[in-house]
Amino acid sequence: MSINHVTISGNLTKDAEIKRTASGMAIVSFTVAVNERRKNNQTGEWDNYANFVDVTWFGTYAEKCAATLTKGAKVCVNGKLRQSRWQTQDGQNRSKLEVIAEEVELPPRPQGQFNPPQQEPVQDTLYGSDIPF
Repeated sequence: MSINHVTISGNLTKDAEIKRTASGMAIVSFTVAVNERRKNNQTGEWDNYANFVDVTWFGTYAEKCAATLTKGAKVCVNGKLRQSRWQTQDGQNRSKLEVIAEEVELPPRPQGQFNPPQQEPVQDTLYGSDIPF
């Protein structure tokens, strides 16, 4: 049995970026800094170490919410891990591990500024062959 479920919470390192597939579907990408506390063996102090996690979110709802995903905003993301592999023009093998978002808890906004639509459940078949991996 395999389980592929990830939940991360942290702060955005920059504003979300929106790209589109050939058919026009929105692809929203952003990076979340997730802090981890580790004990420094030399000093005995607890230090914060940042992990930077790339997140990709697909669809209309993601596009409508992208404006609220600004640098420094705190978010909580539920999704699954996906690894992409490719080869560069000079023959180097590359890979990238990212979270494909299924749910994103948005930062709070002052009343009246933003009322997101109700989020529909995500289904893998919803995106068809538009997903670029």
